[in-house]
Amino acid sequence: MAFVLKQDDRFTWPISFDVPVDGGRHQRQSFDGEFVRVSQSRLRELGEAIQNDEMNDSDIARQVLVGWSGITDDEGEEVPFSKAALDRLLDVPMLATAIVTTYFKSLQGGKQKN
Repeated sequence: MAFVLKQDDRFTWPISFDVPVDGGRHQRQSFDGEFVRVSQSRLRELGEAIQNDEMNDSDIARQVLVGWSGITDDEGEEVPFSKAALDRLLDVPMLATAIVTTYFKSLQGGKQKN
């Protein structure tokens, strides 16, 4: 398949994370995140900002996560993406890290065999 230089600016990718539940266990939960595709130079800037403690995972997540599906409220109703909803989502412990980790892994491509 030929490489297309101009690609869609956005793509969706599943985000999975573990939530602690009673009994000393974790429950795997997930939703589909809609990410914006950034340039290699911007990725480098983001990486440097993290290393220099100029940005944290929540800051990065706010820049790359631009939508979602599969997030519901207590009554089972779909929660639409908004800045306020994103702020609430990023207040969940360790979720910003899961979003950023998923984003960078999605850009790395498929697993390679040794």
